[in-house]
Amino acid sequence: MTTSIQDIKQVIEEMIPFDLFLGMKVEEARPGYARIRLPYRPEFIGDPRRPALHGGILSTLIDTCGGTAVWASCEVQDRVATIDLRVDYLRPAPPEDVLAEAEVKLLGNRVGNSSVRIFAASKPELTLAEGRGVYNIRKA
Repeated sequence: MTTSIQDIKQVIEEMIPFDLFLGMKVEEARPGYARIRLPYRPEFIGDPRRPALHGGILSTLIDTCGGTAVWASCEVQDRVATIDLRVDYLRPAPPEDVLAEAEVKLLGNRVGNSSVRIFAASKPELTLAEGRGVYNIRKA
C-alpha cells in the first residue's frame, strides 16, 4: 500500500523538526504528486530592500515537496533521501505564502525523480522557481 496523505501530513507537519520549524503544510499528496504550502513569515525575507523570500527557503520547499511526491508513490515504511537537487530561481518571491507542486517524472526501485514548481498563493499562474530532485528510495 502506498503512503497515505495522513501519514505524509503527520511526518512533515509533526515529526520532522525542520519542516515543523518552517511551518510547512501538506495540502495534497497522492502517488506521483504533492502540493505543500509554506505560510509566510517575516524571517523568511532574504533581501529586505525588495523584499523577497530567501532562496534557501525556496530550495528547501522544492526539496521537501519533490521528496514527498516520490514518497507518496512508495510504501509508508520506505525511506526517501535527496541525491541531487537543482533549482532555477526565475523571479523574486514576494512576501506572502508560497506553494510548491511536485510531479514524479520517473520512479524506479531505488531512485525517483521529480519536477517541482513554486508559485505565490496570490498568483498561481506565475512560476517563481522550479527545480528537479533526484531521490534515493530505500525499501524497508
